[in-house]
Amino acid sequence: MPLIFAAPLQGYTDAPYRRAHAETFGGIDEYYTPFVRIEHGQIRPHDIRDIISPLNSGLRVVPQIICRDAGELALLRDAVAAAGFHHIDVNMGCPFVPQVRRGRGAGLLAHRDSVFGIARVMAADPEIKYSVKMRLGVERPDEWHETVAALDDVPLRHICVHPRTARQQYRGDLYIDQYQAIKAASRHKIVFNGDIRTIADARRLSDEYALMIGRGLLARPSLAAELSDGNMMSDDRLRAGVLEMHRRLYEHYRSILCGDTQILSKLKTFWDYADETLWGRKMLKSIRKSTGIVNYMDIVNSNLKI
Repeated sequence: MPLIFAAPLQGYTDAPYRRAHAETFGGIDEYYTPFVRIEHGQIRPHDIRDIISPLNSGLRVVPQIICRDAGELALLRDAVAAAGFHHIDVNMGCPFVPQVRRGRGAGLLAHRDSVFGIARVMAADPEIKYSVKMRLGVERPDEWHETVAALDDVPLRHICVHPRTARQQYRGDLYIDQYQAIKAASRHKIVFNGDIRTIADARRLSDEYALMIGRGLLARPSLAAELSDGNMMSDDRLRAGVLEMHRRLYEHYRSILCGDTQILSKLKTFWDYADETLWGRKMLKSIRKSTGIVNYMDIVNSNLKI
């Protein structure tokens, strides 16, 4: 089987989630962090705290950064390197419209000079090993050619490709033909990312070097472990594991956050991608509509029998 990487998802896969997942299910070779970014001219302190969190201890964690030019790359690189990391993932794939409009994430693919400038900085940096996560383009699925060519001279660990455009967001068909064309055109190892939700999905990609799983892992946190084991967990075992993850997150947030509102806002996102066939639409709707931590925990306890 390929290596299994956990994709970075803003607002979901932070240090508490990574720790709870690793201790409950595991099966992940590397956890990629939500991107470290510049906001109002400064690197967000929250992002640095996430990558240096003690909760990362013992996990293979790779910080991701998002930048629009070589200057931002250098600033972010210095901060991440100062935190003790020697592998940095560069985001050229985020489809979030405000980032794309600012020339970051997938927006970089429309700015040839910025891509080449970033590539030059990465190629000249012997202290850091880089990887790149990218989309096919902003509007069209064939916009990737110059970016892949620019990256050929950079000693990357790999390029992770989500074979959609930024305009598609996470909807519509994957352009598998364009993904295969990138594999043929690039000298780098290529990682597949996109719509991996079951063992069957992963087995169709068994000849890949590595797979990066995002929303599929949020929906079914057991998926990486199942891929390693070769067998799907029973529904009862999966539910028990998810509840154990939830318990760990609840205990963590209760220990560090002030006020039930903050705790509730963190816990409710845990169910955003939950599989309705496993939990039931009515139960998930009740959780999402809950208005207080006591109400929320009553719903969880009564419906899930913790």
